[in-house]
Amino acid sequence: MLRNKLLAGDFSISLRYSRNDEKDTVMKIISYNVNGIRAAISKGLLEWLDAVSPDVVCFQELKATPDQIPVMEIEAMGYHCYWFSAQKKGYSGVGILTKKEPDNVVFGMNNKKYDDEGRFLRADFGDLSVVSVYHPSGTTGEERQDFKMEWLDFFRGYVNELRKTRPNLVLSGDYNICHEAIDIHDPVRNATNSGFLPEERQWFTDFLSDGYIDSFRYLCKEPHHYSWWSYRANARENNKGWRIDYHIVTDTLKDKLVNAAIFPEAKHSDHCPIFVEINC
Repeated sequence: MLRNKLLAGDFSISLRYSRNDEKDTVMKIISYNVNGIRAAISKGLLEWLDAVSPDVVCFQELKATPDQIPVMEIEAMGYHCYWFSAQKKGYSGVGILTKKEPDNVVFGMNNKKYDDEGRFLRADFGDLSVVSVYHPSGTTGEERQDFKMEWLDFFRGYVNELRKTRPNLVLSGDYNICHEAIDIHDPVRNATNSGFLPEERQWFTDFLSDGYIDSFRYLCKEPHHYSWWSYRANARENNKGWRIDYHIVTDTLKDKLVNAAIFPEAKHSDHCPIFVEINC
């Protein structure tokens, strides 16, 4: 693998992990839980995005409706914009920005219970589908943890059925789960916390065994790479984080994975952007 440097000053994408140096046509995809897109924009999100200029952006946790987002500014950067907001104001929501107009866009999973929370948005490009997905958090109590586990089962069944007709999937987003001990700064003390519970980690293992790949971990075996940090106790400055954001791809795309990266220098949210590059 090649280890390069992300230039934090000018935000240019200089990739850290590379499987090869192929120069084929590629799709560069960013996924970013912005924890409120309006707040992130006030911290320079659009300037960062314009400088990095990925082909596709998957946003999670918009906390906004389309009329509250400066769509014209984003479109002026060359993107087609698709938003799937929650019914509840200021809550959840996902979006996809793409420089290439999709052949088809699907909003939700045809399940009102989950679609009312704006958690799943799919864009099709030829035989490739990119999904922006925001898995529930169970940190607010037992009821939401139960909801999370129910969602996980439904999501797994839904995408397994989807891949029968759309076999090349990129499932990008905030999964709210650290899969392995390497993905969290303190696996022992967090073993009883939502996001690192044994049943959540087992779900992730079982899901990957259905024929999916954690693209970042496939290309990078090193520890101490995280995508979310608590606002408490200087967690980000001390890199005491969790890797809960993923580009999960179907195993049909294994040989098409070129690069993967995590960009902790981008600080518009308590999460940071994650990157994958795929040969098309």
